[in-house]
Amino acid sequence: MGPFAATVNATEYPPHLKHKVIFETFNKLKPSEAMLLVNDHDPVPLRFQFEAMYPGKFTWEYIEQGPVTFRVKIGKV
Repeated sequence: MGPFAATVNATEYPPHLKHKVIFETFNKLKPSEAMLLVNDHDPVPLRFQFEAMYPGKFTWEYIEQGPVTFRVKIGKV
């Protein structure tokens, strides 16, 4: 399985589906598993949404911070 239980490349989804797919993927993770998010911009608004919906229940670690590609490891606590 590697370091990630799932990968979401947000660039492959239309804007109205991106967050839906990301949260569905996160909800399928087991505790201590992580997903990889790949995006073409810094997903700061998504992090705020995670903080509002899952306070203290996720981890957020940048693996790559642009300028073209952003990769974030999102873990389930």
